[in-house]
Amino acid sequence: MKAETADKTRVAYRTIGSGHREVVLVHGWMMSGALYDELVAALDTTDLKLVVLDLRGTGQSDRPDSGYSLQQFADDVWTVIEHAGLKRPVVVGHSMGGQITQFVAASRPDAVSGLILINPVPATGLPLGEETAALFRSSAGDAGKQAAILDMACRQLSPESKNHLLRIAADVSPACIVESLGAWTAVGSDTHLAAISAPALVVASDDDFLPVPLLREQVVTKIKGSRLARIVGPGHYTLVEQPAATAALIEAFLAGLG
Repeated sequence: MKAETADKTRVAYRTIGSGHREVVLVHGWMMSGALYDELVAALDTTDLKLVVLDLRGTGQSDRPDSGYSLQQFADDVWTVIEHAGLKRPVVVGHSMGGQITQFVAASRPDAVSGLILINPVPATGLPLGEETAALFRSSAGDAGKQAAILDMACRQLSPESKNHLLRIAADVSPACIVESLGAWTAVGSDTHLAAISAPALVVASDDDFLPVPLLREQVVTKIKGSRLARIVGPGHYTLVEQPAATAALIEAFLAGLG
């Protein structure tokens, strides 16, 4: 399926299951919705209706020359939610997708029933060192640089999963790689997080980029009523490095919503 946004960009998404609990999965930088393949396989989807989208510039979505801001991504998520006919979904976001999810939940607090943030970039951004930023910025279409980024970010990534992520990364548009990198690394504001009223779970790991103390200070304490759960061992791509453990946390959170 494809939903058309206000600027005529078509955002692709797929639906898995037809259960009563609606869940939207939002991926992060250098990825597409295919990032969630292993997690979806690990989830018990009996009572779920999953919507997995490809943000603009990735996967099967359109690839405009510009427009890769966090606010635009959040608006695109709402376009997909409405096109799919969802009522009050739980929104799951990983990395930059977690940052986007914070915008999604804050912009329409009563329209989401929960949010799950997996190794999320804080709303205030995550500035990178000059050398790391240069590597990330020049990585579009370069499998060697993208492999180096995954090596930096991950601790328990299998060769098969690494190859899967590299195939996804290879298909992301250069404009999306560069412009969205600038969006999630820029210093921003977190004042909008006060508007979030839905229950929230922040999933942390042994992520060198987003360690537990940083997530606790810059995400958990900023969202009222949120709580933190840690999976010991994996790096930044927790949902790929340990999909079963990540799925168990998600299932427990959903069960707690009633």
